[in-house]
Amino acid sequence: MKILKAILILLMFCSTFSFAEIYKWIDEKGVVHYSEKKPEAITVEEIYIKSYNKVSIEKIDESLISRSIEQNQRSNRSKKVIMYSAEWCRVCKKAKKYFKKENIRYISYDIEKSKSAKARYKKLGAKGIPVIFVGKKRMNGFSIAGFNRLYKN
Repeated sequence: MKILKAILILLMFCSTFSFAEIYKWIDEKGVVHYSEKKPEAITVEEIYIKSYNKVSIEKIDESLISRSIEQNQRSNRSKKVIMYSAEWCRVCKKAKKYFKKENIRYISYDIEKSKSAKARYKKLGAKGIPVIFVGKKRMNGFSIAGFNRLYKN
């Protein structure tokens, strides 16, 4: 019985993340491309990034939130929405599409295109994308219902 419980707990932790194999390359014009399929006859860089399969919502240590986020929060009447994402991430695209549809103002930081965004992302102890902040509340992954619980409360 104990072994079965241990296996179930292990499976729960294993299913929290999925790994994405992404290929990155720069074309002759200097444009950076990302794809889930490896292009033929091109030298590519393989990128492995974890992506959340499940949504979790957690409170964070306020000392981890940068001053700019806190200042923006104080200056806005509405809740500030900040997302750490990557261009290729389907869940990130779903979140952005929802924000646009609902006229929710947000700031998105691409952790692959911005060194400072990646540094902040790492400082937050994030392990997957997207990571979304609504005010001082943090959401790992994205679901409309989960987001609305944070945003509308």
